[in-house]
Amino acid sequence: MTNEELFREIFNRHTFLCVGLDSDLTKIPKHLLGKADPQFEFNKAIVDATAQYAMAYKPNLAFYECYGKKGWESLEKTIYYIKEKYPYMFTIADAKRGDIGNTSKMYAEAFLKNLPFDAVTVAPYMGEDSVAPFLQFPGKWAIILALTSNKGSFDFQMLPILGDSLDHPPYLHEKVLQKSKEWGTTDNIMYVVGATQASHLKKIREYVPDHFLLVPAVGAQGGSLQEVAKYGLTKKCGLIVNNSRAIIFASDGEDFAEAAAIEAEKMMNEMRDILFKYEIVKY
Repeated sequence: MTNEELFREIFNRHTFLCVGLDSDLTKIPKHLLGKADPQFEFNKAIVDATAQYAMAYKPNLAFYECYGKKGWESLEKTIYYIKEKYPYMFTIADAKRGDIGNTSKMYAEAFLKNLPFDAVTVAPYMGEDSVAPFLQFPGKWAIILALTSNKGSFDFQMLPILGDSLDHPPYLHEKVLQKSKEWGTTDNIMYVVGATQASHLKKIREYVPDHFLLVPAVGAQGGSLQEVAKYGLTKKCGLIVNNSRAIIFASDGEDFAEAAAIEAEKMMNEMRDILFKYEIVKY
């Protein structure tokens, strides 16, 4: 899926919502646990209930890999179900891979060749050769971790790069943006910027004015969609905003899918208003 195709989906459907499929078996409704594949049944119901409000889905691989073969089978069934029933959906493997050489190549092939994901999250700490293999698949994306939402992001990501020639030394995450955008294009690189770091989005946009940003941590983690939009929107939107727990665990009863749909619709309506307010979509 190209940059322009993503813009078109956002424009036509008035949403930039990504639903995170962080499908924790300890939290899904108990009546599903007797199913042969409760994780897939949960995902399938959530996807069917929220597809009219979302433009992307993002399974977090930790919630599948921890169950070994069974979890991997649930992940495979989920991604193939989305691609077969909702082929226009953008799909992200939230894997946060980061290695070098053939190892990185194998990770890239796992998600972008052997599985039909459109994108995979990657860690840039080991440099260009750890990211390059993910950029070899036309129409596919590497989503590079830039500035995350967790408390520990201040340990490294917010460190100033002393000795830099600039009058105001950049933070490490800004150096990552500055360097990594040289490795690919706006058609194959996105960046992760946590919603709780919205105050930094204005500066981040100076480094990557046209790249898509994947913004997690709106919802249960406290990020503000309005703040993210204020500082992160481009003339064509340029945002994919993820919400996981507040949507998929809106209810732990038999009405879980209906409750998820209600929360997804609320967020889509807020996004639609933002798109009209900033004249990305016109009345």
